[in-house]
Amino acid sequence: MKRKTQLFLGCLILLLVTVVHGNALAGMVVEQVMKDKDGIPSRVVLYFSDYQFRTDHPEGGLSMIMDFKGDRLVMIDHGSKNYAEVKLSQWEKEVAKQLRKEFARMKKPKERQISVKRTGRTAVINGFSTEQVEIFADNERIEEDWMTRDVEMKEIEKVMDRVARGFSKDFRSEMKEGREIYEKLKPYGYPVLVKDYATSYGLGAIDRVEVKQLEKRDLKDAFFLPPLGYQKVIPESGKKK
Repeated sequence: MKRKTQLFLGCLILLLVTVVHGNALAGMVVEQVMKDKDGIPSRVVLYFSDYQFRTDHPEGGLSMIMDFKGDRLVMIDHGSKNYAEVKLSQWEKEVAKQLRKEFARMKKPKERQISVKRTGRTAVINGFSTEQVEIFADNERIEEDWMTRDVEMKEIEKVMDRVARGFSKDFRSEMKEGREIYEKLKPYGYPVLVKDYATSYGLGAIDRVEVKQLEKRDLKDAFFLPPLGYQKVIPESGKKK
């Protein structure tokens, strides 16, 4: 279970980098495909409902649940039908320690001037009407986003803002650029396709994120609980309860 837990940590870090300037919608399901620089895809399904957030990684048979209402983090291994559950607030502190170590080994990036430019190009991507918006840092193109207004956004960032708050105090400078990109993109809608042309803070292995499907769904609280019949594992010892 320890190896699985480490994989969850890696997935969450990628999600923070990828989604921190995206939108989180209450009662929404987002299916997206991430590709690395070798073009290898991985599918992730994101579920948002009030202050609850779940990610499913079908290829790895893993799920993660972040319940901010109940202060719970649940990591589920569907292959072994085991799950681990810890206090989310305590886990955030542990992740912060891990991130400090990661950032300490990296050269601190200089502050850059961020700007966005509409290109006038439009396309229909996975059924969404989109327009292309390019992002520049000190006049160098670092990203292109295909934005849509087809998505109704009544409740923006409720979940991901709460995720970010757990780390923004310690990593304000590292997250500043991502937050600024989000603020500048927000008027253009929701990013259906993101192409990253720059490696950020050593965590840029994923350079393409594409939303395949997005739908409203009434997600019950039970969806954010471990499946019935799964056994709870104590993370420190690996023993089942």
